[in-house]
Amino acid sequence: MSLETDRLPEYLALGVRVHAIDREQAIAEMQKRIRSGGRGSYVALAGMHALGEARKDPQFRDVLNKAFLAVPDGMPLVWLARFHRIPLSQRVSGSELMCEFCETTAGKFRHFFYGGAAGVAEELAANLAARYGIVIAGMYSPPFRPLQPEEVVQLQQRISESSPDILWVGLGAPKQEKWMAEFGPQLGVPLMVGVGAAFDMNTGRLSRAPQWMQASGLEWLYRLLQDPGRLWKRYLITIPEAAWAIALEMMGLKKFREADRAMKTP
Repeated sequence: MSLETDRLPEYLALGVRVHAIDREQAIAEMQKRIRSGGRGSYVALAGMHALGEARKDPQFRDVLNKAFLAVPDGMPLVWLARFHRIPLSQRVSGSELMCEFCETTAGKFRHFFYGGAAGVAEELAANLAARYGIVIAGMYSPPFRPLQPEEVVQLQQRISESSPDILWVGLGAPKQEKWMAEFGPQLGVPLMVGVGAAFDMNTGRLSRAPQWMQASGLEWLYRLLQDPGRLWKRYLITIPEAAWAIALEMMGLKKFREADRAMKTP
């Protein structure tokens, strides 16, 4: 783990290291990482869905633990931080993190948007540039399949020529985190951020739940009702299984061996 994040409060959930920080702290750390001149660092959203996927997929769990930041996306992760006696007040959702980072940094950095259906990245870039005055380096909506070798070369060239400081990735978990871990070293971008549905939310294609539902941890129900055909397994199987496993962990009835290794991940 880098010295830059050693001082940040963190806790373990199902073997995944979660940084117990709010959006303001996350944005400050992101700016420092960009300015440090490094390459290939990435930020992951550690929500209940991600934890559920990581519980079943050791490779994905390793990807999360190698993230520069794994931020608490969802009220259950905030409540879990409080269980560990860390006074966390807010979650860090992808859509809010994207907007607040753009608002806070305005024209300081060059942004590249990777993800979404055809035309979404372009619309998102235009919206954020108009609202916050950010500098657009480029955008690309990839096909819904793995990139072919020649497409990877073209993407590398496109990103290299545009020289972005930050690359926003909207592919959904666990695809986006695995993508960042695999391609980050090749692309040479200082920082990548996996923001999931933020591309659709920040273009108005998806609406956010009312504030009271967000604060009470019920945004999952709002999203399930929006798209039950695609999300039923996530919210009715994967996340409840993860919640039960976390409850067993909190009661000391089950210990995840992966947790011991997670704290030692560089």
